[in-house]
Amino acid sequence: MKLFYFISFTLNVFFLFGQVPNGYYDGVQGLTGGVLKTELNNIIKDHIEFPYTSGGTDVWDILKETDKDPNNPNNVILLYTGWSKNGEEEYNDGNGWNREHVWAKSHGDFGNTIGVGTDVHALRPCDVSVNSARSNRWFAECSTAYIDGDGPTGCYTSSTEWVWKPNENVKGDVARMIFYMATRYEGEGLEPDLQIIDYLPSNNNTSDPVHAKLSDLLVWHMQDPVDDWERNRNDIIYYDYQNNRNPFIDQPEFAELIWGDLSGGDSLNSTPKSLLKIIDYMGKTSRAVKNTPLIYIYSDGSTEKKYFSE
Repeated sequence: MKLFYFISFTLNVFFLFGQVPNGYYDGVQGLTGGVLKTELNNIIKDHIEFPYTSGGTDVWDILKETDKDPNNPNNVILLYTGWSKNGEEEYNDGNGWNREHVWAKSHGDFGNTIGVGTDVHALRPCDVSVNSARSNRWFAECSTAYIDGDGPTGCYTSSTEWVWKPNENVKGDVARMIFYMATRYEGEGLEPDLQIIDYLPSNNNTSDPVHAKLSDLLVWHMQDPVDDWERNRNDIIYYDYQNNRNPFIDQPEFAELIWGDLSGGDSLNSTPKSLLKIIDYMGKTSRAVKNTPLIYIYSDGSTEKKYFSE
């Protein structure tokens, strides 16, 4: 039986999280846009790589450590649902769990290639049927609740668009994994040049190295901020396995500095827009008030930070 819950860090579990090495991000101060993205790429590339499946240490083994259930160390926590599943079971003919490529591997056609296809910063344990339902859908806002055979998931999809919205508890995690992939893989050598786009492609199964939807990912990044679970996972990957980090977990502001999420940057489209809603920094709907920083969300997917003083 699957358990549906999200981890509470009031448990008597000790996490050594957020241990960013001194000087790891030296050289990026004051940088923005593509220059910052390139410098971060220089920092996080050339890491240790592991095979997808092998007789030695592989992705299965690493995920059992990075995504270990703090309530039950024999289990892993599944992305999108928070369900807990026996780690050693692995796939087990579809009765166990599988490895979700958060950046859908068909978008870039890299499969399980060692490196981009086995980078555990963007691979997570996932329920088999939920993984199948997500398929290679783009990440974007949608409103049709996805109910799995095992019950509610907290995820959403659409009957008209090829999109998927993760559970509120992990939508920021997903955004930061997509940001990482677009920063880590910039087309060097045989690697794909992954790009985040702010529209839904007409070809849902395109093998182009793109993923959507930037504006929604940026909002999710803000609404679901980095937590101790992510910091701990980032540390395990750095210290025990790949020896590189996800910069957007360590310093979330990098996303705004690169893609201009709340500044009306030109990375977002400039089609005519209307105001959809105003939210505060906790993601709650608000009204326009003075002396309070608020986020305005528009119909074209763009967002803007506004502050009106007396």
